[in-house]
Amino acid sequence: MSKIQFINEFPEEARYDYRQRVAILRACKIAQTEEKSLAGGADEDDYGLIVQDEFHYKLKPSHENGSIYGYKAWRENYIAILDSHPLYVHPMDAFVGKGFLFLERLRPKDKKWNPDYPYPELQAEFDRYGIISGIDNCHHFTPALEIGFELGWGGILRKLREQKALHDESHALFYESEILVVEAIIRFLNRMSDELHALAGIEKNLQLRENLEEMSRLNRRIAAEPPRTFKEAVQWMCWFSMLSRTYNRGSAGGQLDEMLRPYYERDLEQGILTDDEARFYLACLFLQDSRYFQLGGPDAQGNDTVSRLSYLALEAADMINIACNLTIRVHDKLDPDFFLKSVECLFRNKQGWPRYSSDTTLMEGFMRCGYSRELARKRVAAGCHWMCIPGMEYTMNDTIKINLAKVFQVAWREMMAGETKDTETLFQLFEKHLKRAVDATGNGVMHHLRYQHLTQPELILNLFQYGLIEKGVNVTQGGTTYYNICIDGSGIAVVADSFAACQQRIEQEHRLTYPELDACMAENYSGVEGERVRDLMDSSERFGGGDTLGDAWAQRVNRSWTRLVRDLVNQHPGINFIPGYFSWSNTILLGKMVDATPNGRRKGEPINHGANPLSGFRKDGAVTAMCNSIAAIQPGYGNTAPVQLELDPSITEAEEGVSKMAAMIRGILDSGNTLLNINIIDAKKILEANKDPHKYPDLVVRVTGFTAFFSMLSPEFRELVVERVRAVNPDAVASLG
Repeated sequence: MSKIQFINEFPEEARYDYRQRVAILRACKIAQTEEKSLAGGADEDDYGLIVQDEFHYKLKPSHENGSIYGYKAWRENYIAILDSHPLYVHPMDAFVGKGFLFLERLRPKDKKWNPDYPYPELQAEFDRYGIISGIDNCHHFTPALEIGFELGWGGILRKLREQKALHDESHALFYESEILVVEAIIRFLNRMSDELHALAGIEKNLQLRENLEEMSRLNRRIAAEPPRTFKEAVQWMCWFSMLSRTYNRGSAGGQLDEMLRPYYERDLEQGILTDDEARFYLACLFLQDSRYFQLGGPDAQGNDTVSRLSYLALEAADMINIACNLTIRVHDKLDPDFFLKSVECLFRNKQGWPRYSSDTTLMEGFMRCGYSRELARKRVAAGCHWMCIPGMEYTMNDTIKINLAKVFQVAWREMMAGETKDTETLFQLFEKHLKRAVDATGNGVMHHLRYQHLTQPELILNLFQYGLIEKGVNVTQGGTTYYNICIDGSGIAVVADSFAACQQRIEQEHRLTYPELDACMAENYSGVEGERVRDLMDSSERFGGGDTLGDAWAQRVNRSWTRLVRDLVNQHPGINFIPGYFSWSNTILLGKMVDATPNGRRKGEPINHGANPLSGFRKDGAVTAMCNSIAAIQPGYGNTAPVQLELDPSITEAEEGVSKMAAMIRGILDSGNTLLNINIIDAKKILEANKDPHKYPDLVVRVTGFTAFFSMLSPEFRELVVERVRAVNPDAVASLG
């Protein structure tokens, strides 16, 4: 069942250097992306899945509703997948580790949560306020891959068996399930080694045959033993990525350069690795999956961790130049040459990577939660907008969203049904409903933690949390060290702009009344009068100007939001709730939940992205003012409210352009911002690609916290990117019609 179409496709006598191999592998990746886009695409990360027709798995339900719940059902289905999963291999690659499906997504979409543990009262609140509760959302915490490096799968298996003997029957299901899963993984890896050996016997090109034989030997060794070399460690990571993705989409990668540095330095000293080889291996890792990795940052004492391997990782990403989720952690002692090199990559490749996090702001914020400076420095960039201490935290980051615009809508309707109509009354009602939404969300988190192991246990990531195997419980049951649950507000700009528009146009200027505005909103600003009112409200002082009514209201909303989320810490001892602002790819979905709003936004239109202003908030492209506005609403407890920045590539064409851009990045982060995502907008290319997405199959954009191939995005999401082009380069839009 192996996918072997690349075997014997290359001339027998040909030899290929690393750059040629990368070019061939990159072209293959682009072709596979085209296959995925033609199959429907996805508004999310570019996972390392392969589209194919040879392997299909039919879910074996454990419940009459057709879904699976609990340890036994998940382990049985996962093991069945591994026992029948084909090998995917490209003989030019250094590694294997591609998958074909996510077990998590084989479940019926409306039957994910275990029906034995319902929450109808909470669901009513979720529906009322547009809450994405996080219940049954998997992972979104970061494993400590070092556990796997130290033990290997065989060592993990031995540890599970030892601990099983020390625990009573109440832990038997946990240990039994984890043991069976690890045994299946070892069995799977040995089978992959056998198949690689068989393919080597078929391959006629000598170089590629030797490569396949080396793959077979390497995979045989790491099937049960810990990786010993840099190459073995990277192959181990490739398999971990595929194995965790196949289960439930997997997790973030962690601090790549520091994880692999001991292997790199030891192999260099022993003369068994060159920089060219290390760079190639890292390029193959990035081509395998767009997993999130951090580069650089301080150690526990505040010293810079940038090493030669950090440079090689950046160079490897530059070699492949596709969707890549690398984060540079910016701090006072960051190697300036490395920082400049990263900015050069950002502008030369125009693919939305790397992005930049602020060590100081994030560290000080996390310390505000009661953690030490040393622990705060261990927290690495781990996902679209979130941080995590690998192997020590359960976070649920980026899985919980409260639609602030929907909360505002509920408050607006209550105000309009009452006697008093002004912004102070409206804000009091908004706070009242915001508290209800936050409290319901907190209760939803506790419901999730209480019953998640009976719905979807973390059979893979459980193995990579410090001390969890010793406890013999799922990560949601108190198995890990810290529980830091981020709750994201979405739509703050819609809310702030709506308050500001009402205050300015109704209360200060008396241009219309609340009933008149409400009537226009009810008609979705239709007709001549509706359009006049919409233009009036839309042109009020909006959030993002740096010192506007919209900014003042955003700061007021932020103070209430932060206080209410932090109040959950007292309601639920042992759980640290952290406020943030992010919408991920829910910008469109959350907008569809909300009727017309007082800021001139029409019914169903997208909300603002994350902490950014609404699109088109300024026509002069004042970056500093916008970034200052976002800095002023950072909740300040260790998670992010990212800045999403679109820039024209001409900004670096002047002399010292890259240096000036690097200074701007530092300035944005030093101002109090936490995370900076930058798109270098090639307006002509994006607009042409929007008309024909397959014209530029390798075009990558930073959609939000993740980068994605433009052709993979839905028409709605491509339009969001095009809107940013219109804001950054209106002349290009006009010239192309």
